[in-house]
Amino acid sequence: MALLSLRRVAKSFATPGGSTCVLRDLDLDVHEGELVAIVGASGSGKTTLVSLIAGLIAPDAGEILFDGQPVQEPAPERGIVFQNYSLLSWMSVLDNVQLAVDAVSRQVPAAQRRARAEELIRLVNLGAAMHKRPHQLSGGMRQRVAVARGLAMEPRLLLLDEPFSALDALTRATLQEELARIWLERRTTMILITNDVEEAVLLADRIHPLMPGPAARLGPEIAVPLPRPRARRRLNDDPAYRAIRRQVLECLVHHRQAGAARSAEPEALSA
Repeated sequence: MALLSLRRVAKSFATPGGSTCVLRDLDLDVHEGELVAIVGASGSGKTTLVSLIAGLIAPDAGEILFDGQPVQEPAPERGIVFQNYSLLSWMSVLDNVQLAVDAVSRQVPAAQRRARAEELIRLVNLGAAMHKRPHQLSGGMRQRVAVARGLAMEPRLLLLDEPFSALDALTRATLQEELARIWLERRTTMILITNDVEEAVLLADRIHPLMPGPAARLGPEIAVPLPRPRARRRLNDDPAYRAIRRQVLECLVHHRQAGAARSAEPEALSA
């Protein structure tokens, strides 16, 4: 049985001009231990999809099941890492992460909770910055804290909503490699939401393109059978990597052009 299942999920929002359908007829299964990437352009409904899976909003139609049970509200078993860090500025790195540990492990002795927070901070290579506050950290370091905090909730599924999009290219590449390492060590089930095709191919077991909205749908699954660990410098010379990347891009471009053609039809008819 899939850990997460979406069945014909749809979501619309009210707008001044009426109701706008953002997502329609979404079907998706994610199994324990997978790292699945959802790739789409800005405005295609990626963050709405994350919010639905997290239980922050409810679908208008269809169902979302987590471990066979309907998703009706947020829960620690479904953690989120957003693209903005949302760290508490008056707390140290350790305190920010321990806050999440404490939220899910109140029955555990304080010394063990602290050791758990320290372990996660070292996992994201921030041991030397454990007692610094967010304003003393670079953007990449803050995002590492956010990842550690997400893992601190001990989620069965970690949702990553464009976690590296606000970072410079070098920092982004470094954190992509860190995330790949953490996934190999922990095998936490992850869904990566991204607009970066290369990032998706580097990290994911499989990719689902999210077609341009409105009424965006998930495109066909594209498997990524590349061996792990994956080194970026070697992938560029790998014909299999280039073929997968091209397949994802062609799928997105094709559906964007098809959507643009459909949008232009009423204008052509009225002319």
